[in-house]
Amino acid sequence: MLRRTFAISLVALTAALPAFGDAISDAMAEVQKYAGQKTVWDGPTSGPTAAAGKKIVVLAADMKNGGILGVSNGIEEAAAKIGWEVTILDGAGSIQSRAAAFGQALALQPDGIIINGFDAVEQQAALKQACDAGIPMVSWHAGPVIGPDPDNCLFANVSTDAMEVSAAAAKWAFADAGGKPGVVIFTDSTYAIAIAKADKIKETIEALGGTVLEYVDTPIADTSNRMPTLTTALLQKYGASWTHALAINDIYFDFMGPSLAAAGIPGDGAPKAVAAGDGSESAYQRIRSGQYQSVTVAEPLNLQGWQLIDELNRAVSKAEWSGYTSPLHVVTKDNISFDGGDKNIFDPGNGYREAYAKIWGK
Repeated sequence: MLRRTFAISLVALTAALPAFGDAISDAMAEVQKYAGQKTVWDGPTSGPTAAAGKKIVVLAADMKNGGILGVSNGIEEAAAKIGWEVTILDGAGSIQSRAAAFGQALALQPDGIIINGFDAVEQQAALKQACDAGIPMVSWHAGPVIGPDPDNCLFANVSTDAMEVSAAAAKWAFADAGGKPGVVIFTDSTYAIAIAKADKIKETIEALGGTVLEYVDTPIADTSNRMPTLTTALLQKYGASWTHALAINDIYFDFMGPSLAAAGIPGDGAPKAVAAGDGSESAYQRIRSGQYQSVTVAEPLNLQGWQLIDELNRAVSKAEWSGYTSPLHVVTKDNISFDGGDKNIFDPGNGYREAYAKIWGK
């Protein structure tokens, strides 16, 4: 009887193995779609020519954040090309500072405002004030909606598809762990987009059969203080069962390495760090050197800065939004050398600068 039961179990296990193997290979195949070079421009080729002499204000959530800094650099580069004057105000990582910056922006009476990296809902009163004053607004990562967000008076919210970003990060971790990841997810409930991304990571890992050990809600603005002790506590709690750390952006991993090193974990050891955005310079450096980050699902931050200027030009010209969703890129040590990787950014070699300049008549 025992022998027969064992035989049946072995047959069942053997039958299940190909499906399990398929799940891993399918997950990695999905990831590989986003790992190749981006050589073809798939964005807009027509639109309004440059509106002359505009003065715009960029409201940055926190210029210490690598993603926000990258987008700001792209905005400045594109504004110089289109011939606009840009003022960047740093929200310095707090709601109060961002509210003060918004007040300062309104006092400047700009021709347009770009919200860079904070949730539109957070500053609804100021958004309404700008809306009532007839100031067109575009944004980067101001919510889960891509494109027009009339409820928040945003002409267009620019982003990669955040759900694709999150799914790609989760699938890489699943495949890398041989189908048995033990995951801790880091997010910040201050931002609706951060919660949506973290929920998608959790959903994807669990649907594939992996384990989410813990879902950690900790503020992005306080990662430097919280991540070292959090990392140590999580290592003590989960030990070797913690195979992958997944976060909604790279900044969480800026402060994790020393705690892992202190625990005797090598730079390429577990838990492996996988970021669902943004593709910061420090993340590129960690991935290249094999020091406490394996993957970032990078956004084309500089390109998105150019898109924000283009969308704002469409807004002030009373045109429709472009309809463009920028590409994401899974960055690993194997492919880090191309599409801007040598400069520690994802900067697609698809000719986007020339494409936008041609639209603007520049």
